[in-house]
Amino acid sequence: MSTSTLIAIVVAAVVVVLAITVTLALLGRRRHLRRRFGPEYERAVEEKGGVLAAERDLHAREVRHDKLDIRELPPERRRQFADRWSEVQEHFVDQPAGSVDEADELVAKLMRERGYPTDGYHGAVRDLSVEHGRTLEHYRAAHEVRSRSADGQATTEELRAAMVHYRALFDELLTDQRSR
Repeated sequence: MSTSTLIAIVVAAVVVVLAITVTLALLGRRRHLRRRFGPEYERAVEEKGGVLAAERDLHAREVRHDKLDIRELPPERRRQFADRWSEVQEHFVDQPAGSVDEADELVAKLMRERGYPTDGYHGAVRDLSVEHGRTLEHYRAAHEVRSRSADGQATTEELRAAMVHYRALFDELLTDQRSR
């Protein structure tokens, strides 16, 4: 076997090994992102128009999230938040739209206290998606009803549903006390 043939075989083998390594790394990353983001992964693929763009975005969200100082709440603060939620729910009977606004404000306050930036709805969605991707649809649905309520377009039943949606995210934020 000539030297040039041997070199060609080695180069081809190296290229194949590199291609396999890159493919396995991409598949591993995809599996990780799907597991971490849950339904948010598919939503990102649809919004970004493709898998690679979505994965870049989701990875950027992870990097940003890892820089946040997400912290646990002491038991007393968790109890205070739970008590405040009960008050918000009690107000629903007399002021459904006002209660939805209060629920949104309480969720934002809980996020801030946990260490999430609350620089607007889209920023909150971005930051919550990393650890709370499975309940993020609740937040989106509640926000949409709240927006329509501000225009006087939401029914009492829709406002009730918004409270349920806010409650799902609120409960997760309140009880998810793992240190990051």
